[in-house]
Parts: sequence; C-alpha cells; structure tokens
Amino acid sequence: MQKLKGLKLGDMLTKWIGQFLLGRQMRVHVNGSFSSWIDVISGVTQGSVLGPLLFLIFVNDLSDWVKSSILMFADNTKIWTKIKDTGECDLLQQDRSMLMEWSKQWLLAFNTDKCNVMHTGHDLPTVYTMPDGKNTIQLETITVEKDLGVYVTNYLKPTEQCIQAARKAQSVLGTIKRQFKIIVKEDFGIIY
Repeated sequence: MQKLKGLKLGDMLTKWIGQFLLGRQMRVHVNGSFSSWIDVISGVTQGSVLGPLLFLIFVNDLSDWVKSSILMFADNTKIWTKIKDTGECDLLQQDRSMLMEWSKQWLLAFNTDKCNVMHTGHDLPTVYTMPDGKNTIQLETITVEKDLGVYVTNYLKPTEQCIQAARKAQSVLGTIKRQFKIIVKEDFGIIY
C-alpha cells in the first residue's frame, strides 16, 4: 500500500486493473499431471467479478456506431428498426456493416454463426449479410429465437413459450415417474 500513497484515484484504478490483467499465466491439470505454464495475453479470468465490468466498459461505445435501436446484455447484441420500405432495409444493413467495422477496430469478432434475422410485421424481400473472415455470409432468417430463456416468435405470440414450458414439465414428470414407483400426493408436490 505504501506505493499507492500520493496517487490519484484514476491512477490507482489503472494500476489495480493493470495488475489484474497483466502478467497472468495458466496451465492445465489432468489426472495429476500439469502442462507447462504459458502467458495469458488476452481475456479476463472466468468467474471474476471485475471481468464482466471490464467487458461492459470495453463495448460501451458500440451503440455510438449504429443508427438503429440497439440492445446489449452481456455479450449478446441486437439491433432493430421499423421497416416500412427497402430504404430502411439498407440502413439496417449499413448498421450491420458499421458493427463489423467496430469489430475490426477493437479486435472483438462477432460469431456470425449466431447472427440471424427475424422479421416481425412485414414481408419485404430483404437479405442481410455480414463479413465472416474473407467471405460475406447471408444471415439466416428465423421465425423463433430463444432469448434469455424466453422463446420469441416472429408473430409475437406466447405459443412457443407455452409449448416449451409444457415439454419441460412433461420431462420432469417422466423423471419423477421413473424414479418413484409409488408416491403419495403430498410428496409429489415437494418433489415436483
């Protein structure tokens, strides 16, 4: 702590975060054997409290790069806009291109396998693309997406959510039935 006396708060935070990120090493342990130590040159410690905060600071300017509405949660990003004509489709494609420029500048790639398009309320013939390394891929158009545990459909009805909840409940009931040959009503409520 003696070294920190006389430093301003910003300098102290910079030093502290630097100590957290720099000079880290790791090795693998399998069945009592260890690999050699290697330097960790990127990323943050998994399961740390500071890691998600640093990630949020890192991606904080992402919304400045697009004109469409944007929603971010952890490492999940969604952009959307109201589409009335093909000109607005072009603006949405430009925003996708801007996201890829941001990605190149900050060396944080989007996983294009998880990028897709959902149309709600219009049927304009639209095609959206994203560069994937050396290729440009056409994004898949989907009708259902599981988002933070909730199923969202292109027609915005809760049908799929209800179907999935019922399917999960049936699975739990099947497990209980296989494990307990005889069960009284009171115990069933506790187990379920």
